[in-house]
Amino acid sequence: MPSDALLPDSMRLIQRDWLSSNQIVFFDGAGEQRHATLIDTGYGKHADHTVALVGHVLAAAGLPIGRLRRIINTHLHSDHCGGNAALVRASGAQVLVPAADLETVRHWDEDRLSFRATGQRCERFQADGALAPGDELMLGGLDWRVLGAPGHDAHSLILHCPARRLLISADALWENGFGIIFPELAGESGFQEQHDVLELIASLPVERVLPGHGRAFGDVPAAIARARSRLGAMRADPRRNARNALKALLKFAILECERMPRDEFLETQARAPILAQAAAQIEMELPQALRRACDELLAQGQLALADNGDLVNADPA
Repeated sequence: MPSDALLPDSMRLIQRDWLSSNQIVFFDGAGEQRHATLIDTGYGKHADHTVALVGHVLAAAGLPIGRLRRIINTHLHSDHCGGNAALVRASGAQVLVPAADLETVRHWDEDRLSFRATGQRCERFQADGALAPGDELMLGGLDWRVLGAPGHDAHSLILHCPARRLLISADALWENGFGIIFPELAGESGFQEQHDVLELIASLPVERVLPGHGRAFGDVPAAIARARSRLGAMRADPRRNARNALKALLKFAILECERMPRDEFLETQARAPILAQAAAQIEMELPQALRRACDELLAQGQLALADNGDLVNADPA
């Protein structure tokens, strides 16, 4: 659970694996009024571990878990909000979601939430409020601006602190890329929005980025250049995004289930509508597309076959 020594004392980064997003803890107030806010909560499979990690960070600051007052979700993919319900039970915190998703969460509309489409799971939680682009809030004694970051997700938010030149980038910018452009898989615009978000980030005063996955990083121009190059390749050939989605979602699924007979695993994944959309984009029947993606992951050493023929994770990423 490495943090980042370059962050203000009022912030803690909890770096996770690729099944759960990173978490960021902020401390505000003093004495009996001191409390914490958490950005994103990871995946449901590891919700208990997330509660323990957050509790450990708060305890190190002399606070019980009940002083976690707010949870903010940058977007509502399962690896960013899957621990919401468990953390609310442990702490009583209020949950703030992107404003465009507020009513969707309150009605738990699974046709509009992404969990059913991806074949992933998320325990139902209550949304107590929302944040929208243009909002400003204080986190860790610092002023943060809420910015829209459509592309990876149409309603995603990022947070920028001009005074300390910090950016919480969610899945809009990683050190080596960005998240799957999901709207494009559904036949909607996403590449242009991702381009615009990268241009927005490039225009901001930023020296340190806290991404949704991976370590914090400081060479922001280099990261943006890599992201632009990746996006340019996808715009030139949208099938790249679809092929990436197939492999990334299969990898996510094996990380969740840990092991499963290959044929059973592929049959299970064939139920996820988003994978069918990705297969259609590369003009392949879904079973064939899944087999090819699985073969590529095996050849790349990201998956392996156990002695009994089960598919298992093969790398630590």
